[in-house]
Amino acid sequence: MTVQKVKLITGILYPDDIFLNWVLSEVSRKWGTRERLSSPFPFDKTDYYRDISPVLYRRFVSFQGLFDPGELVSFKLGACEIESRSGSNRRVNIDPGYIDGARLVLASTKDHSHRIYIGEGIYAEVTMRFRFGKWVPFDYTFPDFASGIYDPFLEEVRKDWLKQRRQGGCQIDREI
Repeated sequence: MTVQKVKLITGILYPDDIFLNWVLSEVSRKWGTRERLSSPFPFDKTDYYRDISPVLYRRFVSFQGLFDPGELVSFKLGACEIESRSGSNRRVNIDPGYIDGARLVLASTKDHSHRIYIGEGIYAEVTMRFRFGKWVPFDYTFPDFASGIYDPFLEEVRKDWLKQRRQGGCQIDREI
């Protein structure tokens, strides 16, 4: 059975450009060349990550090539390893996931009723779906995603997926 390849993306929560640049270097070393980098977004819809910093920003990164969605566990474990090296108190949050033609899937270490266990302490969540030409949230979708502010970036990554899928896509060598 052939598994449809996906576009790897990751969301990064960070307090300043020093940490952002460090994370960008680390994720590129693990997952390959960066294809797209979103504009910065203020992360102010929740206090959940206040332990990282009272002021946070979010950016998204997509990576060149197409990936096997079964690697999501490895991507999240790699993200956790990078987070653990960000300081004595975690200074960043890295949420890998993927986009295909129909969905945005994010990985988490936290269980919830709408998440599926995929192994090694990691859960997967379909965070958004692409329907009738736009990104559509679920009732459990995080408020910042549901607001639509990230939709233009997610749509560009989806277009990259469509184009690369038509071209046959390629797997990029990287450390896992």
